[in-house]
Amino acid sequence: MSDEEHHFDSKADAGASKTYPQQAGAIRKNGYIVIKARPCKVVEVSTSKTGKHGHAKCHFVGIDIFNGKKLEDIVPSSHNCDVPHVNRTDYQLIDISEDGFDDLRLPTDDNLLSQIKDGFADGKDLVVTVMSAMGEEQICALKDIGDMKGKQELLIPKQRNLAFTAG
Repeated sequence: MSDEEHHFDSKADAGASKTYPQQAGAIRKNGYIVIKARPCKVVEVSTSKTGKHGHAKCHFVGIDIFNGKKLEDIVPSSHNCDVPHVNRTDYQLIDISEDGFDDLRLPTDDNLLSQIKDGFADGKDLVVTVMSAMGEEQICALKDIGDMKGKQELLIPKQRNLAFTAG
């Protein structure tokens, strides 16, 4: 065997699943679930009683974490549901280009989008929070780290160029 060490700096998931199974009866409000092939945050869960020969059923109401659409599903409580692996990562905003190459999906919230563009135009030190699930990612929050300097120790977030399409 060789004494060489191999180091791999990769964000590849090596074929890991984008979801994992969880029993429907164990999924709670504010958790995540896949409804109609979309990652959703659970906003409401209700469970019906079992019938004479049936299973208890869970009624899920979820909001798509990327487009904000309301989705519903009814699943027997003893069956498994897909739950997405949801990650949130902070990135320091270092550039916004409008040359037509999309690096990251824009926020669906127009107020957040205008805060990002205006803050960057004003030269503020901005950190964006990116939510990712099931192969999609989107900016979901914004922090001005210039306001925090001197108040607390800062962890330097990852840097990422964000390319926005004009529109």
